[in-house]
Amino acid sequence: MRPTNVLFINSDQHSPRVLGCYGNPVVQTPNLDALAARGTLFRNAYCPTPICVPSRASLATGRYAHTIDSWDNGTPYVGTEAESWGHRLSEQGHKVTTIGKLHYRKVGDPSGFDDQRLPMHVLEGVGDVYGCLREKMPVRPHSRKQIYEAGPGEVEYTRYDRATTEEAIRFLTDEGPNEEKPWAVFVSLTYPHFPLVAPEEYFDLYPLDSVPMPVHWRPEEWSRHPFQAWQRQIQALDEPVDEYSIRKAIAAYYGMVTFLDHNVGRILAALEASGQAENTRIIYTTDHGEQLGEHGMWWKSSMLEASVGIPLIVAGPEIPQGKVSNTNVNLVDCFPGIVEAVGAELAPQDADLPGASIFRLAEQDDHERISFSEYHAILSPSASYMLRTGRYKYIRYIGMPPQLFDMEADRHETHDLAADPNFAPVLEACEAQLRAICDPEATDARAKASQQARITAHGGPEAVLAAGVRIPYTPAPDQFEPAPNEARERAKTAGAEGT
Repeated sequence: MRPTNVLFINSDQHSPRVLGCYGNPVVQTPNLDALAARGTLFRNAYCPTPICVPSRASLATGRYAHTIDSWDNGTPYVGTEAESWGHRLSEQGHKVTTIGKLHYRKVGDPSGFDDQRLPMHVLEGVGDVYGCLREKMPVRPHSRKQIYEAGPGEVEYTRYDRATTEEAIRFLTDEGPNEEKPWAVFVSLTYPHFPLVAPEEYFDLYPLDSVPMPVHWRPEEWSRHPFQAWQRQIQALDEPVDEYSIRKAIAAYYGMVTFLDHNVGRILAALEASGQAENTRIIYTTDHGEQLGEHGMWWKSSMLEASVGIPLIVAGPEIPQGKVSNTNVNLVDCFPGIVEAVGAELAPQDADLPGASIFRLAEQDDHERISFSEYHAILSPSASYMLRTGRYKYIRYIGMPPQLFDMEADRHETHDLAADPNFAPVLEACEAQLRAICDPEATDARAKASQQARITAHGGPEAVLAAGVRIPYTPAPDQFEPAPNEARERAKTAGAEGT
C-alpha cells in the first residue's frame, strides 16, 4: 500500500438507511453516492457503542469502550486511557488536524490531536452525569417533544457545520498541498444530529407524503421485548406518535442528511481542485445511527440495526471502485487503516488492537468476521452487547432475554429467533464468542461502579436529579453566533439523547 494522505469525514447520528447508495430511493445524497461509486461501501458496518462520547473514544484509540473505561457521555476521551491514531501519526512526523466536533474532554488534553480547529468538546469538560442514573431515571417527556418540534429552520449546528466545511476547504486548498509528508485531517460535522431542524431549502425537498414510514411504526407491530418496551416507556413513547408528526420528523431528518451531503460535496470538490485527490484516501462514516421511529423507537442507545449500524465508505488509490463489501466491520478498524495509509507504523503496544485496516478489508473478498458493540449509558437499566457474526446478530442483555436475528433474511429485525429451540446452537456459539471479548456481567458491574462514583462525586442521586432540568447538550463553540433562544432551548431539551 503506497502512502497517501487521509481525509476522514465524520458525521453524527447518520442512519445508513437514509443514504441513496445504501438503497434508499427517496433521500437525495448525490455526493456520498458518487463517493461510494468510486470506492468501497461496507454493507455491514457497526459502531463500537451506539452513543456519541464512547463511540468517538473507541474511534480515536481503536479499542473497545470497556477496555478504556469510556462508558457513557460522562467519560470523554482524555488521551491517557490509550494512545490515539493521532499520537501515532504526529510522533512519526505526519501533520494531523481536526476540524469540528470531537466530543473529547477539553482542548489541551494529551489526546494526540494537538491541531484542533473549531473544536467541540463535552460541556464544561464533564459531559452527562444525569445519564449515569440509568434505571433510576424518571420518565422524560421532553424526549417525545423533540419529535413534534421537527421542521425547517436554522440552529447553531447549521452554522457550525458551514464553518467547519469552510475551514476544511481552506485546509485542503492552502495547507495540504504544502506538506512534505502525507497528512491526515479529521473533518467532523454535527448533522444529522438532533434537534430535527433542516434549513428550509432542504426540508422543502421532502413533501410529507414522499417520505417512507418507518418499519413497524404502528404500536401493534412493536417488539415487546422488555428492553425496547423499557426505552419507549422512559422516553414517553409508549403511546404512539401520530403519522403526521412522524412524517414531519422524517422529512426534517432527510433534509438534514441532504444538507450534510451538500457540505461533504463541497469538501470533496475542494480536495479535487487542490490536485491532491489522486494522493488521498477518503473515509466517510458516522459515530452511530438513528432509529427514526423504527419499532416505535427514536434516537440511538439500542442494538437494533438503525442505531448500532453505520454507513462506512472508503475511496482513493488502490481501493476497489463500485464495490459493496459484506464483511462485518467496525469503527475500531479505522485506527490501523489510517496509520498504514499515511505510511506510518503501529507501535508495540498496538499489538492487541481488535481491528484490522479498513483499507485492507476493502481490498479483500467477503469473509467471516465478528463485529462487536456494547452499551452502558443513558436509557439502559443494564448493559447490552451486540455480536454480528456471519449472517446472525446476537444481542445479549444483562437481566433480560437475548435476541437473535438472521440479518440476511430479516434485515429489519422483525423476527426474533432467540426463543426458537432450532437456534439454540447459534445462541450458544454466539455467547462463547462474546465471552472471548469480555465478561458481560463483570463489565456491567464495572460500568455501574464507575457511574455510581460519579453520581456520588456530584452530590448524590438527588442532586443529579435536581440538575436534570439542565441536562447537558453540546453547544457550538463560543465564537459562533448563538442560535435564537427558541432553537437553543430546543437543543437543551434534547437532553442526553442530544449530546
